[in-house]
Amino acid sequence: MEEDREQDPDEPVGPPDVHMQLNAKTDETLESTRRMVALCEESKDAGIRTLVMLDEQGEQLERIEEGMDQINQDMRDAEKNLEGMEKCCGLCVLPWKRAKNFEKDSNYKDTWKGNEDGKINTNGPRVIVGDNAAGMSGNLVTRITNDAREDEMEQNLGEVSGMISNLRNMAVDMGNELESQNRQIDRINQKVCVQMYIVIKIVVPVL
Repeated sequence: MEEDREQDPDEPVGPPDVHMQLNAKTDETLESTRRMVALCEESKDAGIRTLVMLDEQGEQLERIEEGMDQINQDMRDAEKNLEGMEKCCGLCVLPWKRAKNFEKDSNYKDTWKGNEDGKINTNGPRVIVGDNAAGMSGNLVTRITNDAREDEMEQNLGEVSGMISNLRNMAVDMGNELESQNRQIDRINQKVCVQMYIVIKIVVPVL
């Protein structure tokens, strides 16, 4: 007669087919959490690249606007020089007086007011690269097998929670930067229009 085998305390109790299904489902769930982590990592990398490109674009807009401001300053200096020539030599530069009047116009002043609206985000994005420890804490997985697989599930879900919070911050930063750059683009367009007005209506008649 076969001797009774002593029951292993760690061995699951129940029919073998149930154990197999349970193990298969646990493995499937573990793989799902791994895919979630991988997808969040891909999204984070894409978000970081986007923020870098937005930062570079913001710097380009800053240089463009600085160039427009320099052109404006050069034209104002030229106006002063022509006014000086008029006083010294009697040179007729009456058309330029329209430039002087135009500079006093509210539209001109509004165009060349402070450029604080379009400043790039010097503080940088709020994303914490590589830091996934800020996620949810506590038991995120209902323990069934109570083995290393469920430990990894718990860790993966915590990382996913932290990365989702990170992605949310990146999305807010992107929206703020885009809004700021859109305002700056509008301001640059307005400056271009003002410069074209000065050239066509004021400079050309003098030539």
